Amino acid sequence: MPGPITSPVPSRWSIRNGSLELDSAPLLMGILNVTPDSFSDGGRFDTESRAVDHALQLVADGAAILDIGGESTRPGADVVDVNEELSRVIPAISSISAATDVPISIDTTKASVASEAVAAGARIVNDVSGLTFDPLMPEVCAEHKVGVVCMHIKGTPQTMQDDPRYDNVVAEVGQFLSARIAALRSAGIAESHICIDPGIGFGKTARHNLELLSNIDALRRLGRPVLIGHSRKRFLKRLLGREVEERTAGTIGVSIALASQGVDILRVHDVGAVRDALTAWRCVTEPGDLLRTID
Repeated sequence: MPGPITSPVPSRWSIRNGSLELDSAPLLMGILNVTPDSFSDGGRFDTESRAVDHALQLVADGAAILDIGGESTRPGADVVDVNEELSRVIPAISSISAATDVPISIDTTKASVASEAVAAGARIVNDVSGLTFDPLMPEVCAEHKVGVVCMHIKGTPQTMQDDPRYDNVVAEVGQFLSARIAALRSAGIAESHICIDPGIGFGKTARHNLELLSNIDALRRLGRPVLIGHSRKRFLKRLLGREVEERTAGTIGVSIALASQGVDILRVHDVGAVRDALTAWRCVTEPGDLLRTID
């Protein structure tokens, strides 16, 4: 992949008011969509009480981060008005941050939503546009010293699956992320606060997704923690012929493959199932102290 190798991937990721240790197994980012129309769980957690209950269940299941979103970014999703998005996410973030110390991530492309979410307790901004849709987003993230997930997308959620094409998807995604790291540093965001995400399913065919998922080392050479969001996504239907509610096993299989390549964070719906699978994988591949707990 063209582009500079900035440094080895660090052992921690700086976020607002702290940092996250990156272990030999991926951290799990639990997905909490407070939306009526997300592709997998739309409408299930769109009240404050349901959102809080599910967040606490994700924590009990092993989530190290809670990612809260109020606007669906599934292919073809409608744009949500900023006031509507705020009304969905801010009550949930306020209540969840009061109930748990697990870091909260706000999944948004809007700077005003990010700013209000940080005031309510969020410590990470997860922006599917790589902080490009809203020109004020880099400034907001720099001001609040949040952790930043910088993702690659080709087009917008409304257009991204309209025949996406690449000459070399791994190289082109890497070039985009390398350029965004440099741009965010220039905007005042410390490199230690930046995590990168190749954007599985965001302007990619199933083949593009598989090429990215099997070439994690190319992303790691950019020197930043790597986050992957593959959970229940459409490419699994192409691989397995399964509808969305039947994709947990496929999600777990990909999670193990990603863990074996050194991915730092996995963004998933089924936190407990993925945690158990990763624990079993580590018991076999890196037994160490784990064996001492087994009779």
